[in-house]
Amino acid sequence: MLAAGIPARANPILLVEADTGRVIEQKEAGRPWHPASVTKLMTVYVALNAVRNGRLKFDTPITVSPAAAAQQPSKMGFKVGTVVTLDNALKMVLVKSANDMAWLVGEGVAGSMPAFVAEMNATAAHLGMTGTHFENPNGLPDPAQVTTARDLAILARAIIYHFPEQEALFRIPAIKIGKVVLRNYNRLIDRYPGADGMKTGFVCGSGYNLVATATRGNKRLIAVILGARSGTARTEQAALMFEKGFQSSWSVFGAAAPLLSAIPNSGGPIYDMRAEVCGGKRAVTASEADDEPDPQSSSSFSFATPALPKSGAELLQTLPPSMPPVPVYVGTRNAVEDYATAYEPDPPKKPKAAAGSKPDSKSASTGDKPKTGGEKASGDAAKKPASTADKKQAQPQGAVAAGSSATPKPKPKPTPAPANPEAAAPAPKPAT
Repeated sequence: MLAAGIPARANPILLVEADTGRVIEQKEAGRPWHPASVTKLMTVYVALNAVRNGRLKFDTPITVSPAAAAQQPSKMGFKVGTVVTLDNALKMVLVKSANDMAWLVGEGVAGSMPAFVAEMNATAAHLGMTGTHFENPNGLPDPAQVTTARDLAILARAIIYHFPEQEALFRIPAIKIGKVVLRNYNRLIDRYPGADGMKTGFVCGSGYNLVATATRGNKRLIAVILGARSGTARTEQAALMFEKGFQSSWSVFGAAAPLLSAIPNSGGPIYDMRAEVCGGKRAVTASEADDEPDPQSSSSFSFATPALPKSGAELLQTLPPSMPPVPVYVGTRNAVEDYATAYEPDPPKKPKAAAGSKPDSKSASTGDKPKTGGEKASGDAAKKPASTADKKQAQPQGAVAAGSSATPKPKPKPTPAPANPEAAAPAPKPAT
């Protein structure tokens, strides 16, 4: 029971046909919301556009700056001076949600962070994302970093249309650095049939966000969920939304379904999810990795059609891997010696005490490298990659090579072919 005068909170959702921009379902899609790590979709879009315009290449080496190394987790944790190619950095951004690599990409593309953020905002304006403003490239908390479900769907359509050759980049199930495999936080991939992108996000203020795509036959859908209460809830809710959308002609609007551009951005205050997802005990555990079943937050609702299951969990399964873990590395080649210099050295181990001697209660060091888990600002928590590599790191069959992709999916039909813009100009926006 809600207290008197306090309105019920409904997290924004949106389901759109990627091809036509036809809205199948929406709820508060124009409401302002903190994007968290789905910000990185714009970071990658701007970087891909820079490559297309010849400003840099996928194999361009970029050096980790002090500012990049200082970013809060989730992060790769490379030390200052480590070199990473743009291609490897983009994969780390999309799979590991690495905040330090998003910062590195921004500096590598534009030369400085203010210049890159200005380019992000110019691109958002050009695409028609009228309710969006960026302050950083990774989505770490900033009160002025804001978007809407509508705008994120516009961005997803732009990525699909303008960069079809990079389609596989957004559906990598896992990356492998050295001996460590890091799984994508998008738990729809290899669990919901047809799921093929794009990005998750979490900070305490936003709750659990997701921009996801799925394809069945010739129909590709975009689902946007903002402010879910757990990773499980957003995954299951997206699965249910997709299942509705793949019904032949279903829409909450019937035959009068509007186009995405007809959904207005409402403005107003940004809802703060902090107390709901990071209050009490969950202040310690809330993270992007929180994808375990949670009876309090899983999708328990159903839709008025007998063809659909009662919960999103029924739609998720363990599917055969769509591709093996994609290898990533530091340096400009996959070499063992490069890993040895990518991280700060371990602190020296304390000498073992002689038999019968009293242990030093002040010593807390275990000699292990620091981990990136725990309660972090971005919520993306995972173990730090190992500092040594497999001596034989062959490219797995089906892995995404630099600057290439699997067979691209069809472009959205109503969008005219993009012109070749000036080097610093954003790509043309798709019709919505």
